[in-house]
Amino acid sequence: MIYETIQVSVEGPRATVTLARPDVRNAFDDRVIGELTRAFDRLGSNPSVRVIVLAGEGKVFSAGADLHWMKSMISYSEADNRIDAEALAGMFLVIDQCPKPVIARVQRAAMGGGAGLVASVDIAIAEEGTQFAFTEVRLGIIPAAISPFVVAKIGAGHARRYFLTGERFDAAEAHRIGLVAEVAPQGALDATVDRLVNELLASGPEAVTQAKALISIVSGEPDRKALIGETARRIAERRASEEGQAGMIAFLEKRPAPWVDTP
Repeated sequence: MIYETIQVSVEGPRATVTLARPDVRNAFDDRVIGELTRAFDRLGSNPSVRVIVLAGEGKVFSAGADLHWMKSMISYSEADNRIDAEALAGMFLVIDQCPKPVIARVQRAAMGGGAGLVASVDIAIAEEGTQFAFTEVRLGIIPAAISPFVVAKIGAGHARRYFLTGERFDAAEAHRIGLVAEVAPQGALDATVDRLVNELLASGPEAVTQAKALISIVSGEPDRKALIGETARRIAERRASEEGQAGMIAFLEKRPAPWVDTP
């Protein structure tokens, strides 16, 4: 399959899916969402693939939503926003529920939905100094689509801080709260990812798939697929709200949101 916004390579049992929009810091739009969804669906059912690495080309893993895509959202109706949000949540879901183990190779920054990608994988390895943030509230909207996956990783307690403040935090803090599994020293990111790939390949492929399914059952995780409708409704409502519209417009125009006091 030919992709425009991502690259997919398969070398033996290892597949690599790379966000390939370095000129916009691997921000995603509806094309990226569709292509990532199709890629993970296909790789998840490929019997020769045993582990998938999710990476970002260039300096940044993912800056989150594409600015041009965000501009188009301003004119969306609430119904249009809901369709869009369901597609976004579906992308995170197909990664989360991929029967093959997924490792994220994270460098420099993972913001908003980019941090959602980090939360949706099984094992995230971040390079020292990488920055994270759930910035949606700064725009007057909410991190609805990513919330089932992020809260499952970091817990409600940490979400109460970082979802509400939208503040940035570094790789060490991401590791402390459980968003990433390991922090790699500068220059050692690929070696760390390779080590984890080899650890996974040393385990029985069917056993790994069954162990991944077992975790969801034993941990009592909610049905994330069932949550898509509710989270899509909530983000669609916020995007169409007066505050959400004002916040997104202010962000796109690079000026403070109306609720921010300026000297």
